[in-house]
Amino acid sequence: MSKHLVIVESPAKAKTLKKYLGKDFNVFASYGHVRDLLPKEGAVDPEHDFSMKYQLIEKNQKHIDVIRKNLKGVETLYLATDPDREGEAISWHLYEILRQDAALGDKPVHRIVFHEITKNAVQEAIRHPRDISMNLVNAQQARRALDYLVGFNLSPLLWKKIRRGLSAGRVQSPALRMIVERELEIEAFKPREYWTIDAESSKGKERFRAKLTHYQGKKLNQFSITDETDARETERALLKAANGRLTVIQVEKKQRKRNAAAPFITSTLQQEAARKLGFTAQRTMRTAQQLYEGIDTGQGAAGLISYMRTDSVNLANEAVEEIRRLIAERFGKDNLPAQPQVYKTKAKNAQEAHEAIRPTSVYTDPDSIKEHLSADQYKLYRLIWQRTVACQMIHATINTVGVDLEASKGNVFRATGSTIVDPGFMSVYQEDTDDGKDGEEQNLLPELAMGETVTLEALHTEQHFTEPPPRYTEASLIKALEEYGIGRPSTYAAIIATLQQREYVVLDKKRFRPTDVGRIVNKFLTEHFSRYVDYEFTAKLEDELDAVSRGEEEWVPLMRSFWQPFKHLVDDKEKSVQRKDVTQEALDEQCPKCGKPLSIRLGKRGRFIGCTGFPDCDYTRNLGDSEQDGGSDLVEGRTCPTCSGALVVRSGPYGKFIGCSNYPKCKYIEPLVKPSDTQVTCPKCHQGNMLQRRSRRGKTFFSCSRYPDCDYAVWNEPVATPCPNCAWPILTIKTTKKNGAELVCPQKDCGHSEPYEEQSEQTPRRAAQG
Repeated sequence: MSKHLVIVESPAKAKTLKKYLGKDFNVFASYGHVRDLLPKEGAVDPEHDFSMKYQLIEKNQKHIDVIRKNLKGVETLYLATDPDREGEAISWHLYEILRQDAALGDKPVHRIVFHEITKNAVQEAIRHPRDISMNLVNAQQARRALDYLVGFNLSPLLWKKIRRGLSAGRVQSPALRMIVERELEIEAFKPREYWTIDAESSKGKERFRAKLTHYQGKKLNQFSITDETDARETERALLKAANGRLTVIQVEKKQRKRNAAAPFITSTLQQEAARKLGFTAQRTMRTAQQLYEGIDTGQGAAGLISYMRTDSVNLANEAVEEIRRLIAERFGKDNLPAQPQVYKTKAKNAQEAHEAIRPTSVYTDPDSIKEHLSADQYKLYRLIWQRTVACQMIHATINTVGVDLEASKGNVFRATGSTIVDPGFMSVYQEDTDDGKDGEEQNLLPELAMGETVTLEALHTEQHFTEPPPRYTEASLIKALEEYGIGRPSTYAAIIATLQQREYVVLDKKRFRPTDVGRIVNKFLTEHFSRYVDYEFTAKLEDELDAVSRGEEEWVPLMRSFWQPFKHLVDDKEKSVQRKDVTQEALDEQCPKCGKPLSIRLGKRGRFIGCTGFPDCDYTRNLGDSEQDGGSDLVEGRTCPTCSGALVVRSGPYGKFIGCSNYPKCKYIEPLVKPSDTQVTCPKCHQGNMLQRRSRRGKTFFSCSRYPDCDYAVWNEPVATPCPNCAWPILTIKTTKKNGAELVCPQKDCGHSEPYEEQSEQTPRRAAQG
């Protein structure tokens, strides 16, 4: 029998540890959290120092039973959960359960932590155990209690003042505010017109462009030329002044250095994986967890990266030495700086004992283990490996050149360009940026000298309009949350997921857009709970939780200072705020039906314009429609195929549609938007094509174009690829949180599924569709 019992969170991690610890150790998994607050009011008691009532998570009862059973006869219990507050709390909950059950007896209980799952790190942790840190546990308990109290008090208020089923979160609400405020900026934005003039010139066979910067001795700014008349007049004057030639009046040559980005922390990994790989934050963290816990690369399970929830850019000395050794061997000593690169952690409360995210060994090359990794694992590991190696390489050396060219006195064009002299770290990795910002200019200019003349080939006079700020992507939202100090490394993915699950925001072309409900919830919170969605207040609370984790503050006084004014405000708003104050927005417009004021209101399917005289007056119209729209538009040039009446565009519970004007005598209807054709042949009748349609409840499905003669339909997008198992003519693309995107057979008795990679499948699908 084994002498020692080790508990971790996941079976994958347990398998990896077992390999390193030998026969004297048995390793079991708790399968994540084992206890949580009772899911009802009163689980946190503010009257008794915020005492908490926990219950065992039902699905994990069997895992606790296994641990309890195997605890008999062992000498020592080691708690090896993750090296952060959450991991510390899981260890404490395990200890409390086993202590209360009298399962521990007099066995010593040790807490061990390691930031990478390698043989040396695990064995070193076993040699240096410690006690459970109650400072870390209390910080986690305080966070959980705060979130519970906010949720159980604000959510019922939202039900009463807006609609049932809504909820609010302590950290998610400021994130929602960011997204809504950005949307309001976009809606309020008024584009400004401006014009630019570029000169296309040539020297020999080489062509290049230069931008007009000075006209008639005056320096131009963005709005110096704001209409076409001025632009064309300026163009004519410049062409006349230049007379087909431009003269070089200044040449500036500089050499600059560009340094590598710091190794990954949680937030930068999520941002870069979103930009480069198109991963969501959840997908990134799920894949990183797998790489951390261990992958069997042919020689047993091994952890491939260090712990992925961190805000420190530190690297262990031995890791730096190994990275430098690999750089010298693979990329040459001239790519190795004389001294190791040292990066400063920006997060003010970063735990410097932690490390940045890095490979456990850079000698584990991504391509050498590619066959043992899933597509996501390979992509993410390769990203981490490249960034880690690059961070210890020399800077990139870039030559920049700026040339001023004159079209007679006072009319100056500026041409800029750059060339990479020595790529340094850029030969391995370059960091991406949000929304196309930054980026190296790669314009190549011919060799030019002072006084030289070049041929003016043409002037390009172009109209532009200023653009509103872009909506947040996952990457830019995480960056903003980090800059404001809202949330911590382990919470970014959960914040984003919660906002989407509550349907407060939607992803539109990979950018966040608030829903009508999200807008109303944010309006209510910012108007009535402004302190609790304030960015600085939320960040300060995070700082105080960090202080609790370091033992600098007590958690109960922190809870009390938050709870008392918050509870008082909730009670006050319950009495003083009416539902119509939240869900209605007055308009300076009269009802065309009864003359009473109109307002923007929130209904089951979003916001609409309605009469304040409801229910006596039932006038409504869609938000965005004008008074003259009246609710229905005539469809020009068409009549009802059933009764020959006029066809009109109507609005119904599921959006706009085309219907007969003789309703209810004639009930002919058709969709306003024609169903899109997937070009996949129906597998049932082999005559029609599968069309993408929308159900009455707004859900997308795919059905045969010959309906009702053929009633074949599926919920998932069809692909013209036969099932290799049952030979059914199509497969469908099914996406789940557990397995991601898969190709599955729609035949219920088949069960075939295989991974689906969108990029690699695009070409075959189009080819199959003819």
